Amino acid sequence: MEKIKVALQQRVIPNYRVPFFEKLGQRPEIELSIFSGLPRPQEMIEIAKNISNVNFVKGKNIHLFDKRFYICLQPGIHQWLREYDPDVVILEANPRYLSSRKAIQWIKKEGKGLIGWGLGVPNHSGKLSKIVSETRFQFLRNFDEIIAYSKHGKQQYVKAGIPEEIIHIAPNSTAPKPDFPPPIREQVFQNGRAILLFVGRLQTRKRVDSLIRACAQISEDQQPDLWVVGDGLILNDLKSYANLNYPRTKFWGAVYGKELEEIFKRADLFVLPGTGGLAIQQAMSYALPVIVAEGDGSQSNMVFPENGWIIPANDENVLVSTIKKAISDPAELREMGNNAYDIIANHINIDIMTEVFITSIIETFKLRNKYGR
Repeated sequence: MEKIKVALQQRVIPNYRVPFFEKLGQRPEIELSIFSGLPRPQEMIEIAKNISNVNFVKGKNIHLFDKRFYICLQPGIHQWLREYDPDVVILEANPRYLSSRKAIQWIKKEGKGLIGWGLGVPNHSGKLSKIVSETRFQFLRNFDEIIAYSKHGKQQYVKAGIPEEIIHIAPNSTAPKPDFPPPIREQVFQNGRAILLFVGRLQTRKRVDSLIRACAQISEDQQPDLWVVGDGLILNDLKSYANLNYPRTKFWGAVYGKELEEIFKRADLFVLPGTGGLAIQQAMSYALPVIVAEGDGSQSNMVFPENGWIIPANDENVLVSTIKKAISDPAELREMGNNAYDIIANHINIDIMTEVFITSIIETFKLRNKYGR
């Protein structure tokens, strides 16, 4: 079978996405080319430098305006598509990327298959909400198929008017299927205290200060050790804050590889009190139960009462009570950790994500050929 030529567009490619794209690029069914640009400096995204098994084209992003008015132009996308001449194109399903609209015209004219990939459809309110919703629907209806990050995202696309049968769910995965058994932990905490772990880039939106305050509100005899792994502009501020408010906090800095693996194995509970949850899956792959704040809905695919807690964002009282409940029963915490491992091993990992993409690519390619496009 001749390989299907696939062109995949991204605004930017963070480092954490590289293993997935490399896995996708290894598949014998396809030949993959990826186009992306640079983020804005204030986004502090660690971007991919190289991607194996892929024709990686680094383009230019033009960022205009900010927040709710943000739009992005990728002028190089048109030349890339014409030169590569793919069979199937995968675009981020985001109408704010204006160059994609022109690209879609070319894709349709040339009879290429078109797949959209996105989080879902945000809610709009105000006088212009109907116009915004209609404009988004007209954009989304161009896609032959759509890949959503989560069930929540799929529901949003259906609500926006997209037929359910053309929507696939590829859980937003950053961790491979574990090639190791779950770590064995004792039924009691080491040194009589639980170890709470946070891993991530240190930014205000991650709310690590809230986690420090929450630990300080627990009675002294039950207070856990708090480990913070990561670097960022607010590292020194957090160190000073923790020194004053919760000296049981240990800052590891940026840690990778075997050293990070050992930290995951020694921890008892992973906590993410703010937005951005890329380390959740890695923590779960080391049999750690998790406490995460509500975000874009993708957590609902992987965090259940059997393996953790999803708590309201910005509610410190709930964070305190949930930590206290979690560390009150080490044996139950271990069982929840094993459930977390099972989810990553068998339900949410980049191997499964890759399979969903390949299925959608093949379906779209066959649809294109069926109608002689």
